[in-house]
Amino acid sequence: MRGPLLAAAGGAMGGAGGPLARTIHAKLTAALEPTHLEVRNDSPRHGGPPGAETHFGVLVVSGRFAGLPLLQRHRLVHEALRAELAGPLHALQVIARTPQQWQSDPRAPPAPPCLGGSKR
Repeated sequence: MRGPLLAAAGGAMGGAGGPLARTIHAKLTAALEPTHLEVRNDSPRHGGPPGAETHFGVLVVSGRFAGLPLLQRHRLVHEALRAELAGPLHALQVIARTPQQWQSDPRAPPAPPCLGGSKR
């Protein structure tokens, strides 16, 4: 995943992130016990001012997703981040995979392009 990244795999943490990125990371870790987690701040790609934390992408690999359809996986992520989605978090791209899916293809699709939103 491109962009500023706060990542963890097997409990190791790397990269840097602002307060919202760290909150997203902590809440998803607590709720889903991921084996791999990436939190990407896409705010600069969407015209946010320096330091903005409004647009994020997350890649979550968790055994909790086993047997669940994609929609239910996204609901688990959204439930964990309910307070943030109601406030400072404007947009969230979610990639939710099981450990088996991640093991067979450990690549994340590229972030979608910014379509301009209100800038059009």
